[in-house]
Amino acid sequence: MTRNATRGVLYIHSAPSALCPHVEWAVGGVLGVAVNLEWTPQAAQAGTYRAEYSWAGDSGTAAAVASALRGWNQLRFEITEEATPSTEGARYSYTPDLGVFHAVTGLHGDLMIPEDRLKAAVIKAALGDTTLELEIDKLLGKPWDDELETFRYAGDGAPVRWLHQVV
Repeated sequence: MTRNATRGVLYIHSAPSALCPHVEWAVGGVLGVAVNLEWTPQAAQAGTYRAEYSWAGDSGTAAAVASALRGWNQLRFEITEEATPSTEGARYSYTPDLGVFHAVTGLHGDLMIPEDRLKAAVIKAALGDTTLELEIDKLLGKPWDDELETFRYAGDGAPVRWLHQVV
């Protein structure tokens, strides 16, 4: 790893069994190492499996993994990347219906919404095309969170990762 080394977590929320080895190959191809995920049944959708993988790599690795996995029908995933001293962090979410959501994250994991995107949301709402609440929800990834929430809960016997709460 270089001086912009970072780490993150890949959460595969649901993948049909036939897709599981392809996910491992795609992620391994980006990371440059063999990836063997521990797949467990996904209780939220019969016939699918879930896995999580902690990774380490250069800044931008989360974007490369998200690009490698996006567009795969029936796959739902999230990947995070921690900030480094010279780069912001990132969060990517993907669902077949919504596509990719990307947000820049700050040092404590907060989403950082660029000024121009906020201005555009205000203008859209002022023109009557939408509401400001709906536009802010999109900027925060709420539609992706709503769709993925059911899949985030671990099934019986599956590991649960508790994240620290930032106040």
